[in-house]
Amino acid sequence: MKSIFTILFVAFVVMISFAEVTTSEKDALIKLNQSTKGDQWTTKWNLKTPVATWYGVTVLNDKVIAIDLSSNNLSGNLPSEISNLVSITSLVLFQNDISGEIPASIGELKALEKLNLSFNKFSGAIPSQLSEATSLRSIELFMNRLDGVLPTSFNKLQKLEVLSLYNNQISGTIPAELYQIKSLRILQLNSNKLTGKLSSEIANLTALENLSLFDNTMVGQVPFDIEKLNNLKEMNISYNSFNGLISAKLAKKDTLNMTMLNDEGVAITLKIAADKNTAIATEE
Repeated sequence: MKSIFTILFVAFVVMISFAEVTTSEKDALIKLNQSTKGDQWTTKWNLKTPVATWYGVTVLNDKVIAIDLSSNNLSGNLPSEISNLVSITSLVLFQNDISGEIPASIGELKALEKLNLSFNKFSGAIPSQLSEATSLRSIELFMNRLDGVLPTSFNKLQKLEVLSLYNNQISGTIPAELYQIKSLRILQLNSNKLTGKLSSEIANLTALENLSLFDNTMVGQVPFDIEKLNNLKEMNISYNSFNGLISAKLAKKDTLNMTMLNDEGVAITLKIAADKNTAIATEE
């Protein structure tokens, strides 16, 4: 009797382990495989085996909940059918060779919490529809070829903690709506083509721990309101065209001590207000 029970138990475990996802989800994965040249991947999928056995795919309760194909030699494009993975919480395709635009359909993934498409060759603007994925906590799109402006609709992402978009070609100003995401801990927009001023509304980001804006073409007075960010541990806003006085406290926060570029492209250090830690000035 005990041996029969053991056999039945093992059979049950095997059956659960190899349970299949829905046809829609499986088709989406196959489309991903085809669109990113799966036959050239470093670790390939055997499409004849259950989805739960496919490299980098996590299945729970017959649903795809995560994909991590980092550094796996993916190329080609990311298909719009990715939106059929309705239960996915984490999509990580870090350090591959994927090109083309980021599919707007990713915004349909209401369960998605982590999106990492960094170190690829994505181009075009960041789709505003991304803000419809309101469960997002982390967006990492750094080291791509993205251009256009920052979506004003990002203020819908009230759970967002990480926004890392550095080393792209994003232009325009930082939209006021971005300062409404009070959950932000990491904001990395450095090495883009951002212009305009840094608003005093930066003080609204009370959870901010890391602020990186260096190597852009931003102008105007550095807001002293940055001093109100008590959780701020790392900051680099140098190599812009900010001007005016700064406080010693702000200078110490910046890893490059507020080194800016003047109208002639010469590196200068902003002057620290004398005899005070906090400077008070009117923004230009």
